[in-house]
Amino acid sequence: MKKLIALVASIMFSLSIVGFAVAQAPAPKAEEKMEKKETKASCLKAAKDDKDKKAECEKKYAKKPADKTEKKDEKK
Repeated sequence: MKKLIALVASIMFSLSIVGFAVAQAPAPKAEEKMEKKETKASCLKAAKDDKDKKAECEKKYAKKPADKTEKKDEKK
């Protein structure tokens, strides 16, 4: 009986240590995932009050819709 209790106690101890170690592992942050896709809004937000950076964002994202319409015209 004592051996059975010792076995169960040792298994529970081992599982609790493993659970504690897994819980300490860092989880991926949502912010890192969102940074991969930069949008015009995030670009303008990062530029804040800098007019040059805002102009760069406007130029960068103004080209994309024009490219899509040109591709549609080529397909037709």
